[in-house]
Amino acid sequence: MTGPAVRVDTTSPVPPYEQIRAQLAALITAGRLTEGERLPTVRQLSADLGLAPGTVARAYRELETAELIRTRRGAGTRVAPLPPRPTRSSPAQLATLARDFTTAARALGADTEAILAAVRKALD
Repeated sequence: MTGPAVRVDTTSPVPPYEQIRAQLAALITAGRLTEGERLPTVRQLSADLGLAPGTVARAYRELETAELIRTRRGAGTRVAPLPPRPTRSSPAQLATLARDFTTAARALGADTEAILAAVRKALD
């Protein structure tokens, strides 16, 4: 992963594993992390972020459950191919995207007004 960095705000009420999961999910679904791109090992990312390896491992497990990444012994953890986009979005999909975005934005220190302003600007 040579691109965007993941950041964790330890003062946030959002658990660190969820901040990691949401930021990586957003980077993958936005195409900033591409299919086949290698992610840091659990040990490396936990050292980089100053967190326990179990915290990063939980985020990776949840991303694997969502089929956004794949981990194979000897090949490491890589971004999985994205499933084909549905022709219509469901309320559940939109809620997941909104949750991922707001979690990532809060991890960056954005307040509610800044998040709403960013969404409004993106819609224009």
